[in-house]
Amino acid sequence: MKKVLSIGGFAVLGIVALSSCKKDYTCTFSAGSVSTSQTYTDLTKTQADAQETNCEFLGGTWAKK
Repeated sequence: MKKVLSIGGFAVLGIVALSSCKKDYTCTFSAGSVSTSQTYTDLTKTQADAQETNCEFLGGTWAKK
């Protein structure tokens, strides 16, 4: 029983560690054969939504890293 609880505890900790509140994103602009990108690190959901709107408004492509 102790093994099951300890394995379950490690599984929960692993899930929490992998599901961070802040993520990294990239906005990429392409014109013909030229491409440039801007990386945004440690954005919250609200910040990411605002940057995604700006990126797409300017003609870029938004992606989560």
